[in-house]
Amino acid sequence: MQMRFDGRLGFPGGFVDTQDSSLEDGLNRELREELGEAAAAFRVERTDYRSSHVGSGPRVVAHFYAKRLTLEQLLAVEAGATRAKDHGLEVLGLVRVPLYTLRDGVGGLPTFLENSFIGSAREQLLEAALHGPMEMRTLVLGREGRMWECFLIGPER
Repeated sequence: MQMRFDGRLGFPGGFVDTQDSSLEDGLNRELREELGEAAAAFRVERTDYRSSHVGSGPRVVAHFYAKRLTLEQLLAVEAGATRAKDHGLEVLGLVRVPLYTLRDGVGGLPTFLENSFIGSAREQLLEAALHGPMEMRTLVLGREGRMWECFLIGPER
């Protein structure tokens, strides 16, 4: 996930441009702009598609994709994110999501979820965390309307 310019947590995203020949091309371009050139080390393909959900606005549908990353790929994305085109403008930094709950039953993910999220980002995070295989750490990507969104959950083992 990212800390956005407005202080809320959300996902990298942007419009699919007319020069993009497919939704996946637009998604991959946006990932490079928001996450940096390390995102070019992997490509999200149509086969990475997971699900679709109707959004809250008129004619809005969110399409979700998941791509398994190696630890090296994830670390490269994190290291290069501050050099991304949109860093400091739309994006203030990446945030790792704690996928655990502390013994007190509050700390970790429950506390993280109390932050301010943009749009349906909290629900999208929960869907990925609760319905995806927990042993598989993924880069989860989605498209809402004509906006692409993605978030980092963590590396594969």
